[in-house]
Amino acid sequence: MKRTILNRSRVAGAGLLATFALALPALAEYPEKNITMIIPFGAGGGSDTLARTIATVIGEKELIPVSILPENRPGASGAVGYTTIAEQKGNPYTLGTVSVSFFTTPLLGGSPVSYRDFTPLASIAQSPYLLVVPTSADIQSLEDLAGAGRLTTGTVGVVSDAALLSRMTADALGVQIDAVPFDGEGEVLAALLGGHVNIGYLNPSEAMSQMQAGTLRAIAISSAERSEAFPDVPTFAEQGHPEIVHTQLRGLVMPADVPPEAVAYWEGVLEQVATSEEWKTQYIDRFHDIPDYADAEGLAKSIETTNARYEALMKELGLIN
Repeated sequence: MKRTILNRSRVAGAGLLATFALALPALAEYPEKNITMIIPFGAGGGSDTLARTIATVIGEKELIPVSILPENRPGASGAVGYTTIAEQKGNPYTLGTVSVSFFTTPLLGGSPVSYRDFTPLASIAQSPYLLVVPTSADIQSLEDLAGAGRLTTGTVGVVSDAALLSRMTADALGVQIDAVPFDGEGEVLAALLGGHVNIGYLNPSEAMSQMQAGTLRAIAISSAERSEAFPDVPTFAEQGHPEIVHTQLRGLVMPADVPPEAVAYWEGVLEQVATSEEWKTQYIDRFHDIPDYADAEGLAKSIETTNARYEALMKELGLIN
């Protein structure tokens, strides 16, 4: 049986969300057909895993009366997939996930669309980063880093979360941190373990395996609060640097100008996903992320903040004017 959307008015957030959620004729019944979930990257990556896990949990819990059809549209650092979504303006039957390239590719001029061409639906989790050092290093805290003077770290490409966090850390501690670009996360890890760079900013699942193996030690986590997966690792804020908070957004968007009723519908669906045992088991516990549901307005604010951070970093690096 089709679900009828409650016709409830919602007050859009100032600025970004107001632009995204223009008032269009109300949907009588929604959804009436299958939902396409565009994945702007190839199979097996982080965005692919996120999208397919969301679709699986929704299906297992029978949260919607139709199917979600994941569709990989890789190419041009996410530009192909995100352009495909944005071109379907007003279509509430197309979804996409937020990634780092959602911000960086448009800022670098590699995409005809930007975050302003999408409607935020909800965020569902945070992927924090762990600041790690080899266990052989005489570094136990941020205070030790502050006395190092000059450090090196590895990053995948010139612009990444690791590069952003290294700049934030350098500014906060008053040290120089040179971010050395590598072609992939495996090369970054190898450089760290081989002593070619001093520190690393790793995702939780990658850091966990190395910490358990006794090769790396985490000295800070980039989330606002400690992670249940790493209860002994303090936040940057706990060590006197509350300005260093940055996590990878895990959320969903639709094209611009979808009906507000569709946004409200997906807010409810994604909140049920985010608070379910299935999501915890299949995603949070597996990748050691932090569960963090936020509605459309909350995601819109996070998108603006994240985009501003990347834009500032790129200007500092001389990549954009």
